[in-house]
Amino acid sequence: MTTDRREEARERTEFAEDRTILANERTFAGWMRTSLGCIAIGVGFHALFNKIDPPWIPRLIATGFLLLAVLVIVLAERRAAAVIDRLNAHVVHTARRMNLRLFAGTISLGAATFAVIIWLLPISAG
Repeated sequence: MTTDRREEARERTEFAEDRTILANERTFAGWMRTSLGCIAIGVGFHALFNKIDPPWIPRLIATGFLLLAVLVIVLAERRAAAVIDRLNAHVVHTARRMNLRLFAGTISLGAATFAVIIWLLPISAG
């Protein structure tokens, strides 16, 4: 193989790595949207069905969705960070692991806060 062909092969490999890094970031964003959707379902479920008797049932179901949101975002962050560690960016600027952790932590904190608020809200009669 000539030097030019080796250089072309190396460049194709670098571009493929860059595309994989960008795909990883899009995948993380998709899982982040899924996590936010779980939060919305949990809060919405509690808001719509808070009159169900006994009152702990809608709270429990809403809390389940909120915990699912935390699980989804934490697993997505770990997976995205593992991919970032394995690949080397060549042309693109990759997301920093700290930014992924910041997103995951913020979403987790928000979901946990909603869960606490749901359980602390007074039970409305009737």
